[in-house]
Amino acid sequence: MQRTGETMKKVEFELLDQDGNLFSTKEMLGKRWILFFYPAALTPGCVIEAGSFRDEYQQFSKAGYEIVGISPDPPKANAKFREVENLPFRLLSDEEHEIASRLGAWGVKSSFGRQYEGLIRSTFVIDEKGEIEREYRNVRAKEHVGVLEGDLGL
Repeated sequence: MQRTGETMKKVEFELLDQDGNLFSTKEMLGKRWILFFYPAALTPGCVIEAGSFRDEYQQFSKAGYEIVGISPDPPKANAKFREVENLPFRLLSDEEHEIASRLGAWGVKSSFGRQYEGLIRSTFVIDEKGEIEREYRNVRAKEHVGVLEGDLGL
């Protein structure tokens, strides 16, 4: 996993959530939040990662962080994922990979010697001004939330 320090990149976008409602980063101004990119709803690694955020949701909330997930899945798939896994946070649809590409969470991946383009499991901690204060790339689904909690002092 690659961790980087302060990047101070402003995060601005609008996407549909799992219910088809428009989510805008403007509504997050004044809040600290965590944006995590996951490759596909209801797949084993994504269930583990989202479940870890679900299980530690109260810990993050108590520390003043909101959590938002984002994937290339359509809203319907995210709605089913949220329902089946009982996820207490919003899931956004980036079907055209626009936001993932802009933040470097979409790119060349490698699996069993084959290269292809896809979503790179990544997480961003965003401050009250909407700027990235921490970023994590190529995270491991099982370990990532614990690492994040440690880095944030939770």
